[in-house]
This record gives sequence, C-alpha cells and structure tokens, in this order.
Amino acid sequence: MSESSAQRTDDSLIALRRILRATELYERTLARAAGLTSAQLRVLQIVAEQRHGGATPTALAGRMGVSQATVTTLVDKLVSHGMVTRIRSDTDRRQTHVVITEAGRAAIETAPDALQQRFVQAFEGLEDWEQAQLVSSLERVAGMLDAAGLDASPVLTLGDIKREEPER
Repeated sequence: MSESSAQRTDDSLIALRRILRATELYERTLARAAGLTSAQLRVLQIVAEQRHGGATPTALAGRMGVSQATVTTLVDKLVSHGMVTRIRSDTDRRQTHVVITEAGRAAIETAPDALQQRFVQAFEGLEDWEQAQLVSSLERVAGMLDAAGLDASPVLTLGDIKREEPER
C-alpha cells in the first residue's frame, strides 16, 4: 500500500468516525434537552403533523421505515412519558390512533434541531449530480461495512430502532 493510499484510508476512517461521533453527540444533546431519542422525536413529529385523530401505528411504521413492533415500543415509551396517548378509532374499534399531548408538543418545541434535518437541508442544496454521487458513495460504504441489509430508517440514530439483522 502506498503512502498516499494509507493516508486516504486513514482520512476515510476519520470521516466515518466524525459522522458517528456527530450522531452520538446529537443523541446526548437531545436526551438532555427533551428526554427523547431521535426515533422518539421523529414519532412525535409525525404524530404532531396529523390534524385530527392522530396517526395509526401502521402509518407510523410506514413513514419511519421500521416494523410495527418497533413503533409499538417507541409509542409505549412516549405514552409512559405522557407525550402521546392511544385512542380507539370511532369507525373501527380494532384500530388505535396515537395522539400527541401538550407534553409532547412541549418536547418538540424544546428539542434541538434534528441532525437529519440539518443534513436534509444541506443535501437538498446540492446539485443533482452531487446528490447522486453522495448517495452512491454512502451506499458503497454501507456495502463495505456489510451494512447494506441493516435498518433502512431515515432517522439518524445510534440505537433504539432495530430490525432483525440479515443472516451472514
């Protein structure tokens, strides 16, 4: 391996570590400020967008790209903190809706800007070719780390959202 190749390898590992570290620091800041994980905050944001009747767990799972079981765990935690409630549907008693409470709205207000929101704003400011190149590079990195089959949720987090890992 040439010296320049070794330097690029080190530079790439440093960049990956910075990304992981930024995510970790954001998680800590969010936990201190609002008492939430990134995934819990995203559930609150989605539920808050609903005008009437809240969001169904199925709709939440679809929007977040996670399983229904994961949404149930996230909602259970938010219910225990008094940030959302579950209400039975008037039209289908088998269906429940997740509705945000005042405590949940207050948590959204006090939460720092989500790390992924900052990323989305910067990413959307890129030219189309830059976006495509970045997506391609990130997908390649995920493949190099045998992570292509892992959780595909668009929530930047270190934990909390889990899908079953693929067999290797």
